[in-house]
Amino acid sequence: MVFDPFRIRAIVPEFEAISEGYRTASVATRQRHRHQLDIAYGPGPRQRLDLIFPEPRNGAAPVHVFVHGGYWRANERENFHFVAESVVAAGAIAVIVEYPLMPGARMAELVADVRQAAAWVGLHIAEHGGDPTRISASGHSAGAHLASYLAALAPHEHGFPATRIKALLLVSGIYDLRPITESFLQAEIGLTPEEVNEWSPFEAIQAPETPVTLVVGKAETEPFHLQAQDFAFAAEKRGAQVERITLPDHDHMTIVRDMGVPGSRMGLLVAEAIERSLG
Repeated sequence: MVFDPFRIRAIVPEFEAISEGYRTASVATRQRHRHQLDIAYGPGPRQRLDLIFPEPRNGAAPVHVFVHGGYWRANERENFHFVAESVVAAGAIAVIVEYPLMPGARMAELVADVRQAAAWVGLHIAEHGGDPTRISASGHSAGAHLASYLAALAPHEHGFPATRIKALLLVSGIYDLRPITESFLQAEIGLTPEEVNEWSPFEAIQAPETPVTLVVGKAETEPFHLQAQDFAFAAEKRGAQVERITLPDHDHMTIVRDMGVPGSRMGLLVAEAIERSLG
């Protein structure tokens, strides 16, 4: 079999065990924290989000939105509730977003739905004790790609999303879609030339007031490092505030696992994004 640097299941030896760990940890998170599940932000069956709450506090809580990965064609939000551990530890409400999947939905729909979820947060989170003026966001892998458009415009778009995201944490993201068309994924999602040209974030215009932190694990394959490097270079040229971090002890799977470990390097980066939203 030809080596494919995007085939994570074949690259990370503990892939299945780590994936099961996500599910187990998410069950524990739901048992540990007050939550409200299966909230509709649109009419579709996957246009849903879950809220996980911190301990009660005086005043409205900041909010952190998380967008899961799965190469745009897999995964469910309930298996990523564990990420909320670092969010609620920082005193924020965690919003775990689900969205339609390719190939049944196309890339423009996925971007629009994640933006629609953020818009729901801006309009309704105050009803749940959150502060709609203090929203940060993160995403992992394909989720980082989608989350980037919460504070960016594709070249063919006009007008930034109305819901302002105060800080972005983009983890192991894909910001240039061209290499995906040469990977095993192309047979599964069928990216079109128009989607590649219109929805590659390294071509996007970043909201200059939203700081972006890009994180990659040292053990990830070369494309993920090149993607972060090229995205940072292009975004900085357009005036964006970008910080790029490589973590020495992580691969594509462990890096998101540790987003849900308060006090870990990834957990601290989640907390820093939330802290930036308070300024």
